[in-house]
Amino acid sequence: QVQLVESGGGLVQSGGSLRLSCAASGRDFSTALMGWYRQAPGKQRELVATISGGGYTNYKDSVKGRFTISRDIPKNTVYLQMNSLKPEDTAVYYCYATLGLGYWGQGTQVTVSS
Repeated sequence: QVQLVESGGGLVQSGGSLRLSCAASGRDFSTALMGWYRQAPGKQRELVATISGGGYTNYKDSVKGRFTISRDIPKNTVYLQMNSLKPEDTAVYYCYATLGLGYWGQGTQVTVSS
């Protein structure tokens, strides 16, 4: 059974940092495209960052220079380091992985207070 389990969310003040983790299990995700999406209240889910099996990364424009996505392939884990957080980053953050099929985590809440 495939599972993506996020951790690391929480409440932080504006300008602060958080590190999200997503541990994948049930399949070999070493070649998978993995990434992070987020969904704020009343808004559509949006792509934040992705990382390919070869380490190629892609970011939403508004997080470039503040967020860094990385992965530990042997551990089947992807990370999102978030620095200089802003209130507009407040959302539920979801881990995503695709290996033909798409898989989602349950989400972790990130709240940035002003």
